[in-house]
Amino acid sequence: MIIAQISDPHVRPIGQLYKEMIDSNRMLANAVDHLNALEPRPELVLITGDLVDEGHPDEYAALRIILSRLQIPYWVIPGNHDERSAFRRAFFDHAYLPNGEGPLHYSVEGFPVRIVALDSTVPGQHHGVIDEAGLAWLARSLAGDPKRPTIVMLHHPPVPCGIPYMDIYMCREADRLASVLTKFDNVERIVCGHVHRSFQQLWANSLVCACPSTATQIALRLGPDATPASYSEPPACLLHCWQPASGMITHLSHIGEFAGPYPFA
Repeated sequence: MIIAQISDPHVRPIGQLYKEMIDSNRMLANAVDHLNALEPRPELVLITGDLVDEGHPDEYAALRIILSRLQIPYWVIPGNHDERSAFRRAFFDHAYLPNGEGPLHYSVEGFPVRIVALDSTVPGQHHGVIDEAGLAWLARSLAGDPKRPTIVMLHHPPVPCGIPYMDIYMCREADRLASVLTKFDNVERIVCGHVHRSFQQLWANSLVCACPSTATQIALRLGPDATPASYSEPPACLLHCWQPASGMITHLSHIGEFAGPYPFA
């Protein structure tokens, strides 16, 4: 089974640029073309938050137009740039999203790998947290099928990435999340976005994998006094590939046109 992941597209209203510089809408459209052209094609796509930039309805309208071209079923979670009520209205036809005003936690069954989605957003804030009710929901969801290979997805990374101006906005109180996850040995990956970069770290008996943005990438500045910055580095998606005999391997797949293929390997 192949599960694709994209993140942080930061879609803007039609005709507007991200930060008045970057055509993030076109870049998400390029990502959709990339996913549609993959061979073999993934069975599903996970989009791990910050789908739009300011949480406005006209941004979500533009987003749905772009995503309507995606020929693969997809599942979404909000990020800190999303607005939960507008997000829920925009994806009114995604029946897996819970009703009500609370966090958008859900699970995806019916595949060889189960997806457990956590809404780590805190309305009005840029950092993340999973509250006690969310942790209890997660524990119940994982206990319902403790042997099935599982991906847990959330927007905010539960571990520091080393970039100081991003780590202040990570998922806080992550030790409480770890205390739930470490009770289970079937969580193959914990996937997230938010950092606009790829990184991996062993944590809570699993592997945390952060996905790059389809738009700009956060500068890899690891000094304690680093100044926030971004670059137009090549965007990418992650491909989480699972086989019963060998488990899960994760690949980085760059989005764009590059020289090649050459007749050697």
